[in-house]
Amino acid sequence: MSAVALPGETARGRGPDWRRALRALLPAVSLALVLGAIAWINPRVISYFGFTLMLNYAVPIALATLAQMFAMTANDIDLSIGAFVGFICCVVATYLNQSAWLGALLLVACVAGYAALGALIHARNLPSIVVTLGMSFVWQGLAILLLPKPGGHAPIWLQATMSYRPPYVPLPILASLLIAAIAWFGLMRTSYGAILRGAGGNATAIARAGWSMLRAKAILFGLAGLFGVFSGMALVGITGAADAHLGDGYTLLSIAGVILGGGEFVGGVVSPIGAVIGALTLTLASTQLLGFLHIPPDWQVAANGAILVIVLAARVAISQRGKAR
Repeated sequence: MSAVALPGETARGRGPDWRRALRALLPAVSLALVLGAIAWINPRVISYFGFTLMLNYAVPIALATLAQMFAMTANDIDLSIGAFVGFICCVVATYLNQSAWLGALLLVACVAGYAALGALIHARNLPSIVVTLGMSFVWQGLAILLLPKPGGHAPIWLQATMSYRPPYVPLPILASLLIAAIAWFGLMRTSYGAILRGAGGNATAIARAGWSMLRAKAILFGLAGLFGVFSGMALVGITGAADAHLGDGYTLLSIAGVILGGGEFVGGVVSPIGAVIGALTLTLASTQLLGFLHIPPDWQVAANGAILVIVLAARVAISQRGKAR
């Protein structure tokens, strides 16, 4: 009987696969480099108060990134998550604030709608890019109808939650760690999490084992909708009001965050912890680092793209070197 190599072992023999470990460390290395650059430029911001300000919007971005990660787990891309977050912001600032039960019912319906969208994509074999692109216009239009101009008000309890100052560790860091841990445990350490990852990695094997691909796709998109709802709620809790265009930039940020965190477009290869780290890196690099360097905000997107290209180039270089050996 031939021996089977365990994860982390090389094909030639036992022992740690340093290339895989190095690829896994790339998101943390990129975050450390950005933090190091910020600390070198302005050491005073490396403090409790400084991290609270710098990472003020990290929680909603991290949640939106995880929402995108669940869609990419099924080999799909969600181009509507930004518009969806904007719509959720409008719902939270209006219905949830005025009538808690009606607002909660609408949020549950949104999650169910996302799950139904995933089921439709699988059942009719539709391209997710086209479907979600169309849905982005639907969410945007509904948000504008609900709140034609900036306004509304976040529920008091939501504002209090997002403005809470825990001892020792800033709320954005604490919340990001908790979010990453929950997503990691659910997707990477549970039996059904393995099935969900298998839906993108080897759908044929999952179907032959008797598991429903339709249900798996619906659950993945339902989870994407759930985290999108949490992202919109967190965003409104921070801003105190809503705007139909509040989440416009979250679609590209979420895709970049997943890829920066070690995710792949195919194969069900994702990393919840890496996705959150990628979101934190983009948050710090695109706003804080450029601000300290006195670079105009118009270059924020360019900075995100540059970081993503550098990390992907390093990932490819590591993989090619491993194949060469």
